[in-house]
Amino acid sequence: MQIVRDASGLADFSGGVLVPTMGALHAGHMALIERAAALAGEGGGDIVVSLFVNPTQFNDPSDFERYPRSLEDDARKCEAAGVACLFAPDVGAVYPRGVESAPESALPRVATAPGLEDRFRPGHFAGVCAVVSRLFELTRPRAAVFGEKDWQQLCVIRAMVERAGGKIEIEPCPTVREADGMALSSRNALLSADARRRGLSIWRGLEAAQVETDPPAAERAMRRMMEVGGVEVEYAAVRDAATLEAVRPGRPARALAAGVVGGVRLIDNMPWGV
Repeated sequence: MQIVRDASGLADFSGGVLVPTMGALHAGHMALIERAAALAGEGGGDIVVSLFVNPTQFNDPSDFERYPRSLEDDARKCEAAGVACLFAPDVGAVYPRGVESAPESALPRVATAPGLEDRFRPGHFAGVCAVVSRLFELTRPRAAVFGEKDWQQLCVIRAMVERAGGKIEIEPCPTVREADGMALSSRNALLSADARRRGLSIWRGLEAAQVETDPPAAERAMRRMMEVGGVEVEYAAVRDAATLEAVRPGRPARALAAGVVGGVRLIDNMPWGV
């Protein structure tokens, strides 16, 4: 495996399968890499994992500073998983003219209209689209794998790629959970034992929504479970799975929730009404 720090070392890996991450790799990330390996086996190309904590998608500077970083451990995991290239650039390699020069473009509606992550993390999806576009430009993949845990992000990236001509295949990967249902996240490392226990109420809320037959009742069930569990609820919503707007008959729907426990923000989601 090669560890590449700037764009000059990426030429040999173009046409592969990209797994964009911010590091602190856990079993959820390894599932993304396994899916990338399957895609590479089906259509050829190397597995490229990017490891870049992107400053433009953090609206809270302190959140950026305390985000977990573990390059050496991440590199060992990637090499063991058969990754050909670990792209671990510094900010200057991604934004050579400075963070302020990050490319800007009109965001797709799914990034601005739903009132979910876009409401509680202003500027987040502008940063996501900027860095993903830049990573695509640098690594030139034929496909890229993204986790379903960040569901709105997945929808935004799909819309962004479709608007650009759809030349990169966007492959989703299901959320990986611990035995008790907790969605794996790099942020979980920041939770105290008590906060982690309370954080389970998000998953329990999503489970409670499954027994309800209409979106308002499902949303109330999620919110109630989260509040009783000690989560500061930001949203508990049931939406159209693709547009994240109001549920429409005959179309897939998604239950989505976000909240804060112990000062750590957690998100989760699952299909609804299936």
